[in-house]
Amino acid sequence: MHADYVIVGAGSAGCAMAYRLAEAGRRVTVIEHGGSDAGPFIQMPGALSFPMNMSLYDWGLKTEPEQHLGGRVLATPRGKVIGGSSSINGMVYVRGHARDFDTWAEMGADGWAYADVLPYFKRMESSHGGAGPEFRGPRGPLHVTRGSRSNPLFDAFIEAGRQAGYPVTEDYNGQQQEGFGPFEATIWKSRRWSAANAYLKPAMAGGNVHIVRGLARRVVMEGTRATGVEVGTQNGIEVIRAGREVILAASSINTPKLLLLSGIGPADHLHQHGIPVVADRKGVGANLQDHLEVYVQFAAKQPITLYKYWDRWGKAWVGARWLFTGSGPGASNQFESCAFIRSKAGIDYPDIQYHFLPIAVRYDGKAVAAGHGFQAHVGPMRSKSRGSVTLRSGNPSDPPVIRFNYMSHPDDWEEFRTCLRLTREIFAQDAMKPHVKSEIQPGEGVQTDAELDAFIREHAESAYHPCGTARMGRASDPMAVVDPECRVIGMEGLRVADSSIFPQVTNGNLNAPSIMVGEKAADHILGRSPLPASNLEPWINPNWRVSQR
Repeated sequence: MHADYVIVGAGSAGCAMAYRLAEAGRRVTVIEHGGSDAGPFIQMPGALSFPMNMSLYDWGLKTEPEQHLGGRVLATPRGKVIGGSSSINGMVYVRGHARDFDTWAEMGADGWAYADVLPYFKRMESSHGGAGPEFRGPRGPLHVTRGSRSNPLFDAFIEAGRQAGYPVTEDYNGQQQEGFGPFEATIWKSRRWSAANAYLKPAMAGGNVHIVRGLARRVVMEGTRATGVEVGTQNGIEVIRAGREVILAASSINTPKLLLLSGIGPADHLHQHGIPVVADRKGVGANLQDHLEVYVQFAAKQPITLYKYWDRWGKAWVGARWLFTGSGPGASNQFESCAFIRSKAGIDYPDIQYHFLPIAVRYDGKAVAAGHGFQAHVGPMRSKSRGSVTLRSGNPSDPPVIRFNYMSHPDDWEEFRTCLRLTREIFAQDAMKPHVKSEIQPGEGVQTDAELDAFIREHAESAYHPCGTARMGRASDPMAVVDPECRVIGMEGLRVADSSIFPQVTNGNLNAPSIMVGEKAADHILGRSPLPASNLEPWINPNWRVSQR
């Protein structure tokens, strides 16, 4: 099988690249270990807790015991399916803040400032309900919609934020992220609008994109040039050749693993596993970042939450209604209102995110509060803690060693306590008084710093936003893995384009910036000039130096 480009991973960035490369007439082979995304567990938005807990669709990765979280082992879901993690995620659509990308550029990702990436965000999306064409895209492959907010709890949460003195934003993906407002989602015509639905399937229909199912074992190198990918398939081990380039888009966990298996990474670590060193790149697998969050839960005064659908018959009714009419609770991911706020004065853009949910339940759907309730997911967005992804062995079938090192920086604890106290203040506003019966979690008895820390240690969960393990930077930076055109430094014919190249985690959920990376990388791969930079400026709270809100 001959292809101009071989892409490893049919996830958010990989699908976008396949689409754009095929659109330009190039032949593309996409290697994906997972199978079909057909079926209601993936396509029904309301079923979002199911696919990330099914071995059919999820890699089943876990962290090592996290030292600062009492030795807990946390799940690290990654999509093992067409569409990758965009087929198992919560469908929340957040670009990130303009300052995130300006920070990337300051860290050495030249050409990736907000002015540079905004045109790609606009190119990729069809915005339904956003603030208008100035900041939003009208004709891209990725449909972005808003929920109906028919449950009064959604608007009550936004109003509570306003009453607490925070801004209300019409469109957090537009000019102003800061504030309370409606959430956006990759949902279209009541279906999950994954990267597979938006990009890969249309690209395959054109005949220039082909899928190879199998486990990518290593990049095949001739000296310092990548020439193909060794793949374990049902027929045994074979090599998929690339006429022009190999592009890794296998996630922030599996991309560094594949680089290491291919001899690209810290030399001493490669020697430990008997892997010949092709390039000593100390940054491979380092700089692992994530968002950690807690669920602040309240018992509800009124029986208006999703708890009424939680038994077997309620879930069956929701599924049947969606299947036959495309409507009802199953047509929404139920994340329909949100907030981005600053934790204190002197911070120029938001560093706390809220997801509001009209049920009190664990993200994996395995534990629900007894009775009607609701919750806010809250956590700091720019933790200073850093972790790593390393090899467990030289066997490609073995999962990597994942250490996020959560809560290892002392600032994390102060930031989390602030999150909890600000949340309680928001839910104490008049708008929530008809709804809040009592606090379930942490519980009204948890007040002191020590009590809050104990709650965080026991209950903090990943928001499933890993990134940064093959970070982008200047070629002179010894910890950078790829240059600003996504080329692996010191290699030929090899690029990385997925969330692993993020120098720093962005504000919010990572699907949107991952797709943007695929869009922009495609232009670099094709040797095209980047889209013209934008001259639009984001809204920054004019009182940020002296006021928290």
